[in-house]
Amino acid sequence: MSQSRHVPVMLQRCLDMLAPALTEPGAVVVDCTLGLGGHSEALLTRFPEARLVALDRDKEALRLSGERLAPFGDRATLVHAVYDELPEVLDRLGIPRVQGVLFDLGVSSMQLDEADRGFAYAQDAPLDMRMDQTTGISAAEVLNTYPPGELVRILRAYGEEKQAKRIVSAVVREREKEPFSNSARLVELIRDSLPQAAKRTGGNPAKRTFQALRIEVNGELSVLERAIPAAVKALAVGGRIAVLSYHSLEDRLVKQVFAAGAATTAPPGLPVVPERYQPRLKLLTRGAELPTEEEVAENRRAAPARLRGAQRIREDAE
Repeated sequence: MSQSRHVPVMLQRCLDMLAPALTEPGAVVVDCTLGLGGHSEALLTRFPEARLVALDRDKEALRLSGERLAPFGDRATLVHAVYDELPEVLDRLGIPRVQGVLFDLGVSSMQLDEADRGFAYAQDAPLDMRMDQTTGISAAEVLNTYPPGELVRILRAYGEEKQAKRIVSAVVREREKEPFSNSARLVELIRDSLPQAAKRTGGNPAKRTFQALRIEVNGELSVLERAIPAAVKALAVGGRIAVLSYHSLEDRLVKQVFAAGAATTAPPGLPVVPERYQPRLKLLTRGAELPTEEEVAENRRAAPARLRGAQRIREDAE
């Protein structure tokens, strides 16, 4: 697997956004989604005074990125953890506050390319989809055991799949004959159960169902709901956070957390807003920034990316 294929998305823009907070000696930057280490390597290279803490729940990703980041020696600390565990990780390392945080919420490209883990709908593979294969239930178990109503809810909420009911009734009918184990059978079933018009729009018809299963299996949205506020809390005043998300559910969550931090919490009508009600964050992006056309042409995975950033401007009210 060549490193060159895994171009980190919007890399330059992320580095520029974090740069003002990472120039001081001893600055700590956290890469919450290490993956193959592309962003981490760029952060360590561009900010020679900074120290990096990087998290990933995937042991194979940690091993590969560990090799890649070995030249940086003890400037890089790699930790096996899910990103909502950030407060515990920083606590263990004795780091009270950090200057920069980066999230790249795209499933690590490596996982999408690993056929035997069932993330991809383009090739047949066991329906697993767990990012940490030592824990939790697989996508096959979700499909085979969840009640129909719960499956419909997941497909609608996490996959924004309008045909959820049709797909689920086909799944329920088929799983009674034989439990699901591989991705090809699921892809075929989705194709067969969709009306013609639905097949003509938006790429592979299985894409939304696979996204929904992946989010459910890895608890991605509930993890993110805890992780983004925790990361904001870990920032020192002047510290910056950059988040790359790849679908509207993630982007909406990030937007809400940043917007709440950048708003005043004062009751309406106060002539002067006391310090404790003042915004804690300053937004660094107007709306979400999109990748350039050149970047999308170079790296098709960049197409859906949305980047948002914020800077910590004061401590939380006590």
